[in-house]
Amino acid sequence: MRANIAGFTLIEALVALAILAVGMLAVHRQLGQYAVSAARIEEMTLASWIATNKLAELSVAPSWPAVDEYEEEVEFAGQQWHCAIVVSETEVENLHRVDVSVSFQSDPKTVIRKVSGLIEPPAPPGFLPPQWSIPQPRDEGGGERG
Repeated sequence: MRANIAGFTLIEALVALAILAVGMLAVHRQLGQYAVSAARIEEMTLASWIATNKLAELSVAPSWPAVDEYEEEVEFAGQQWHCAIVVSETEVENLHRVDVSVSFQSDPKTVIRKVSGLIEPPAPPGFLPPQWSIPQPRDEGGGERG
C-alpha cells in the first residue's frame, strides 16, 4: 500500500519555476527601462541648466551680443557639452531673441535641449535702477473706532 505524502510533484514545481522566471524577466526589463529613463532625464535637466545659465550670462553681460551664431564648448557636471547660440533680431527695436541649443560635445548634431529667451541691451554706465518705496498704509482720518 502507498502512503499519502503531502508535497508538490515535479511538474508542479517546474510550472511554478517557469511562472517565477517569466515574472523576474518582466521585473528585469522594467528596471532596465527605468535606468535608461533616469539617465535621459538627468541629461535633459543638465542641458536645461546649461542653456538657462548661458541666457542669464548674456542678459547680464556688459555688452549686447551681436546678431550672429556662436558655438561654445562647456564643461558641466563632469561632462563636455556643446552650445550652439543663435542671436537674432525681433520686431521690437531693443530686444534680441536668443536660442541656445545644448548637445554632447561628442555628438553636437543631436540636440538634447533648446531654450529660447529675449534679452535687452545693457543699462548705460552709471545707471541706477529706481528705488521703489513701500507704500505706507493711509489713515482715512476716522480716528479711533469705538
